[in-house]
This record gives sequence, C-alpha cells and structure tokens, in this order.
Amino acid sequence: MLKGFKDFIVRGNVIDLAVAFVVGVAFTAVVTSIVENIFNPLIAAAFDADSLDNSLVLTLGDAQLKFGAVIGAVITFLIVAAVVYFIFVLPINKMKEHAESRRKAGVVEEDAPATEIDVLTEIRDLLAKNNMRP
Repeated sequence: MLKGFKDFIVRGNVIDLAVAFVVGVAFTAVVTSIVENIFNPLIAAAFDADSLDNSLVLTLGDAQLKFGAVIGAVITFLIVAAVVYFIFVLPINKMKEHAESRRKAGVVEEDAPATEIDVLTEIRDLLAKNNMRP
C-alpha cells in the first residue's frame, strides 16, 4: 500500500502539477501586486476609481444595473492581461526567439544537450568516414 502511494507521488506528472501550482500561486501574487500597487492607484487618480463601482447605476424597480462596476472589471482585466503579456509573455518569447535564431545560426551553447539531429549527424559523418577508407 505504501509502495503504491510512493509511486503515485513520485510520478512525473504529479510533481509537474505541484510545481505548476506553486509557480502559479507565486505568479498570481506578483501580478496582483503590480495591479494593486501601480495600476489601480493610477486609475484612481485619473478616473476617481473609488466611486467607479457606484457610478453609472441604472435603477429598474428594485434592481440596480451597475455599469460602472462592469467597466471597472473590464479595466482590471485589461490591466492584468497587459501586465501578464508585457512583463512575462513578451520577454519569454523574445528569449525563445533569440535561442532559436542562435540554434539556426549554428551557435551551440557548451552546456546544451545533444539533440537527435546532432547524434544522427555524427553517425552519418562516422559512417561516411569509415566507408571512405580503402
């Protein structure tokens, strides 16, 4: 019974899921901090965001339609999306593009593991070398 539990815990996908969860929580904290401490004060200064939830209210009988709250949620979403894109996605994509261009140019980093193409190229070269001997 303990062996089965151990096998379950050390399986690669469980470990990957745990790491992804921890990184996601840390990522959420960073994005939330950026939005709350930088962008929300800017919005508050520009649009009087403290009262945005209570602005543009349409009353229909007992119901209240709070268009200002919806606009505030849309603004928050756009800010979070912009923070995620410009601080995380864009730099990572640039790093990937740089690494890909270096790989295409034939620049191999010393610590880079050999790829299947590298191994196949070595095998082809060795076979060609051995077949050339008299």
